[in-house]
Amino acid sequence: MALLEIAGVSKRFGATAAVEDVSLNVEQGELFALLGPSGCGKTTLLRMIAGLETPNHGRILIDGVDVTALPPYTRPVNMMFQSYALFPHMDVAANIAFGLRQEGMDRQRIAARVGEMLALVQMSNYGGRRPHELSGGQRQRVALARALAKMPKLLLLDEPLAALDRKLRAETRFELIGIQERVGTTFLLVTHDQEEALGMASRIAVMNRGRVVQIGTPAEIYERPGSRFVADFVGEVNLFEGELTAGFNCLALTVAGFDRPIPLPPPAGIALPEGAAAALALRPERLRLCRERPAGFAVAATVASVSYLGGTSIVHLVAGGGRPMKVLLPAGADCPPRGAAVWASWSPDEGILITQ
Repeated sequence: MALLEIAGVSKRFGATAAVEDVSLNVEQGELFALLGPSGCGKTTLLRMIAGLETPNHGRILIDGVDVTALPPYTRPVNMMFQSYALFPHMDVAANIAFGLRQEGMDRQRIAARVGEMLALVQMSNYGGRRPHELSGGQRQRVALARALAKMPKLLLLDEPLAALDRKLRAETRFELIGIQERVGTTFLLVTHDQEEALGMASRIAVMNRGRVVQIGTPAEIYERPGSRFVADFVGEVNLFEGELTAGFNCLALTVAGFDRPIPLPPPAGIALPEGAAAALALRPERLRLCRERPAGFAVAATVASVSYLGGTSIVHLVAGGGRPMKVLLPAGADCPPRGAAVWASWSPDEGILITQ
């Protein structure tokens, strides 16, 4: 049995459908991510799980119990807000103990639990400090310790790393994964940051316009996107739109501005008629650059710019018809200068055929 089951849940605000017929399961011990752009409905769905909003339709079950109509304080759930919502007049220990005192836990047990949580987030020496005396990363750890102190079956995290700088986000991401593995609590993470979702989650549900458009492991979402939206939203991508045609011994895609059809990977058990609209998604790391035209299919292009990122470089190209393309090169690779004429090539099986 899934720890969290969402069955046909919808939520409307007036004429606006914030969440539309969403169904998904989250297993015990998972770190599950809801990923999508701002306004896609992910935070509204999180608030319904927490009991802060009531669905218009559908059911929400936690550990087999229907909690759809239950108030927040009766659900085996806790929520860590994006702002952390720490009490500024309380020290760290008092912030962590707040929910335990509200439940009437005796002082000795509260002190022991607070000590456990401080040790868990590696802040045992900070119990007497106030929130304004802490860094952003430390405040994030206190908020996590407070959320975990009541031992919820399900912890909801609403953009938990958004307030941190890039380097601290990367460090804290690994800390969160380690803490989640140690305590075994199921985490449901809401984020618009694809890198965060891909790097942390065991599974991801991608949302768009109130609906779940794909659920899968990070590798499945990245390597086998089920739609143009997922391919374009998750990671960098070169997306070529065109019409299906019969190539030399293979299926191909006719794209405006290219002198010949692009060979495609064979569709997996799908009959696709000639003339049907389709797209080819190519991740930038799959492309190769050559100064001379290579054997097989290749696209002539001009280097528009090069972005040096340390371990990698992104080469921005302009191909036929002014079409932009991106190529990711590893450190040490021969990187052509701006204005250079190059050829971009790839193997047919490295592309992803998309028909939705």
